[in-house]
Order: sequence, then structure tokens, then C-alpha cells
Amino acid sequence: MSYIQAIILGLLQGLAEFLPISSSGHLAVAQHFFGVEESNVLLFTVLLHVGTLISVFIMYRKDIWELIKELIITIKDLVTGKGLRLEERPYRKLGVFIIIATIPTALIGILFEDKFESLYGNIIFIGIGFLITGTLLYVSERLGKARNDLDRMNMRNAVFIGIMQGIAICPGVSRSGSTMFGGLITGLKRELAVRFAFLISIPSILGSAVLELPKALKQGIEPSFAGPIIVGMVVAAVSGILAIKLMIKVVTDQKLKYFSYYVWALGVFVIIWGAVTLR
Repeated sequence: MSYIQAIILGLLQGLAEFLPISSSGHLAVAQHFFGVEESNVLLFTVLLHVGTLISVFIMYRKDIWELIKELIITIKDLVTGKGLRLEERPYRKLGVFIIIATIPTALIGILFEDKFESLYGNIIFIGIGFLITGTLLYVSERLGKARNDLDRMNMRNAVFIGIMQGIAICPGVSRSGSTMFGGLITGLKRELAVRFAFLISIPSILGSAVLELPKALKQGIEPSFAGPIIVGMVVAAVSGILAIKLMIKVVTDQKLKYFSYYVWALGVFVIIWGAVTLR
């Protein structure tokens, strides 16, 4: 792997992880284009995800710190018999909903991981995933009614958003796009939909990296890849920060439909490309 390839893959991961265009789909297409076998760069892929995780920690450091402090206070309240008091503690309620949303995501990942992984080698299915992403974005922009803030958010909202995040394990289906769809369709205000989508990405990305790391370390990586890996990871982190800032503006300005046009066009192109190359 060259430095140029690492920079391109890092840029794709950082931007596509948080923009609603599917990082998994873009990376798979790029690896097909470069002729890079996924088994040879599994550790690189895992570390790219760590790079994007760093982006979330930087952008939402205040929320994350408040959630950590609230966890400690929650444990104290439960021990002293004060209970959860979710309506009195906004960050406690947010933390509980993040946990609730993560459960269906984790169950879908555990139950269907092998099936989803087998689809990464199918370029046509990845193209179909892009088409699904475009449809979700378009529908959420047209039908989403932003009315509920955190005080009116409920557990059903969190479960549905978690299910949508789980579905995004499919290559070509955007995680941020799916969770944004879940948030907007359930009536969350746009600012909260974005914030919640990125915060629930933390356990999702971290869990995926932890599960893949043993396999990646076992497969190892060529010593010559060390430099490109570091560069790609840094590029993923920096571009991830830019993507989060852009995504906040795009959602609040109601411009998700433009991303739907992009992924629809990309999906059609990838399907045609896959059909031609399979002949």
C-alpha cells in the first residue's frame, strides 16, 4: 500500500463515516478499484475507524465528559436508593437512551455479522446499498417532522434509531444516514438527531474495532505498511472533524437531499461497473 492510497482511504473513511454516504461502501469500492485485498489491510481498516472515533471525541468532548460524570452520579444515586430520576437529569436520560439504542445495534451485528461480511465482496450489492441510503435520506428530508427535544424523546425513539444503525452494517448503507433517518422520522429536532446519531456511533465504532482487532492482529500487516497506516489514521481523524461540522450544517439547513442524489448516482454507477466486470 502506498502513501497516496492510504491518504485516499483515510479521507474516504473520515468523510464517509459521518457524511451520509457510507464509509464501508466507499472503502469497499476503493479497495476494489486499487485491487487491495481486505484481508491484507484489516488492521489498517480497524485503525481508520479508531481515527474517526477520535473525531467524535474531539467534537463532542463536552457531552462525553458530562456523560461520564453523570454515570458516576447515577451509580451513587442507585446505591443510595434515589433511583434514576431521568426527567430531572438530562445527561442521564441521554446516556440511558444511548445504551438502549446500542442494544439492537449490537444484537443485529452479532446475529448477522457473517452474512453482512460476505456481502463486502459483492460490488453489485454495495451499489444496491447506496441506493437504499439515498432513499432513506430523501424520505427523512421529506417526511421527518422535527418537533421533539430530549425532554420529549422516548425509549421507542432510541430503539428504532438503534435498529436503523444495526441495518447500516450492510455495505453501502450509511450508518450516519440511517441513524439520521431514524431520528428525523421519529420526530426529533434536527440538532438532537445529529447529536444523538454521532454519540451513539461511539459504542458502535468502538465495539466494532474491539471485535475486529484480535483477527486483525492475528493476520498482521506488512512492515512497509506502518507509515501509510499512521498517515491514513491521521487523515481519517482530521477529515472526520470536518465531516461532522459539515453534517451539522447540512441537517439543520435541510439539505440532506443533495447527498441522496450523490449516492443514487454512485449506486447506479457501481451496479453497472459490477455487472460489466463480472462478465
